[in-house]
Amino acid sequence: MSKIFNFCAGPAMLPVEVMQKAQAEFVNWQNLGCSVMEISHRSKEFIEVAEQAEQNLRNLLNVPANYSVLFAHGGGRGQFSAVPMNLATAEQSAAYLLTGSWSDGAFNEAEKYLNAKIVGRTETHDGLVSVPKLILNEDEQDFAYYHFCPNETVEGIEISELPQTGNVPIVADMSSNILSRQIDVSQYGVIYAGAQKNIGPSGLSVVIVREDLLDRARDTTPSFMHYQTMTKYQSMYNTPPTYAWYLAGLVFKWLKANGGVAAMEQKNIEKAALLYRCIDESDFYLNKVHPDFRSRMNVGFHLADNKLDELFLQQAEKAGLRALKGHRIVGGMRASIYNAMPLEGVSTLTEFMRDFARSHG
Repeated sequence: MSKIFNFCAGPAMLPVEVMQKAQAEFVNWQNLGCSVMEISHRSKEFIEVAEQAEQNLRNLLNVPANYSVLFAHGGGRGQFSAVPMNLATAEQSAAYLLTGSWSDGAFNEAEKYLNAKIVGRTETHDGLVSVPKLILNEDEQDFAYYHFCPNETVEGIEISELPQTGNVPIVADMSSNILSRQIDVSQYGVIYAGAQKNIGPSGLSVVIVREDLLDRARDTTPSFMHYQTMTKYQSMYNTPPTYAWYLAGLVFKWLKANGGVAAMEQKNIEKAALLYRCIDESDFYLNKVHPDFRSRMNVGFHLADNKLDELFLQQAEKAGLRALKGHRIVGGMRASIYNAMPLEGVSTLTEFMRDFARSHG
C-alpha cells in the first residue's frame, strides 16, 4: 500500500505517533486490563490524565493563571450558543465580524440569544477576498463582547492581526488554527476550539476563558454549558468525552516533544509557502484570497478549467492524496494542512499538482 496523506478539513488527521500509542494502549491501558474509555472519569487514573492534559495545554499556550481551561461537549458549534449565554444578557449587544461560513454560523446562532450586530464583512477587490480593518470605535464600547473567527476553514481565510476593541472582550473561534501559531492569550476574553483539527477527535471542545467573565452567565444557561459551573467541577459536571480528552492529552505531549507551538508555527509557514508557491507559479491554478489573508491551515485553490476537477480528484486519490475536494459552498479544491500534516505530504501534493498541470495544461 502506498503512503496516504489525508488532507481532510475535519475530522482531520492526527499525528501518526499519537495514533500508534493510542492503538498500543487501546485494550490494556496502564496495565489496568481495560481501555481508558472504560474507566470512571472520576478515577484517580483518569483525573491524572485530565490534569496533565490541562497543564500541558497551559504550557503550550502560556495560558495565564487567571484563565480557566475547560474541556467541553458540543464541538465548536456548541460554543456558538454557549458564548452569548455565558457572556451577555438578552438585552445586550455583541459585535460579530463575518469573514466566512463559521463566523456566519456563530452570528446566526447568537441572534437567538441577544442583539448580535455585524461590525464588518469580507470585501472583494480585483477578484481577491480581503478582511476590513478590525477596529471598534469609541462609541462602540458598550458591546458585551467582540466575536471573530481567526481562520475560516471553508474559505481559506486567516486573520493574523488581533482586533482593536478597547475594553470590549475578544472572543475567538480558533477551531482550525489553535496551536498552529503563537498567540498572546491575555489579549482575549474567550478562546474556544472544536478539537477535530489540531487537538484530537471530534466531539470535544476546548474553552479558555478569563475568570473575570465567569459571573456574566444568565440564569437560563444550561449547567453543562455554564463556564462557571464547568470551572467549579473541573469540566466534570457531567461525564466528559473521556477518550477524546485522553487523545487530546497525547497530542499535547506530541506537540511538546516536537518543539511546542513556536516550532510548529515555523513548520506551518514552510508548508503553506510551498503550496501557495505551487499555486501561484502558473495560471493553471488560482487562489482567490488576498495574500495578506491566506490561511496556513486550509489552502483553497481552483483549476482554471473546472471541467478537469473530477479528473484531478480521481488521480489525486490514486496517488494517495485524500480529501482534496473543496467545500460545496466554494467548490474547487482544498488542502487542509494542520499540525499533523508532515512537510512530506505537502511536497508530494505539489509534485502531483505540477505533473497534472503539465499533462493537462
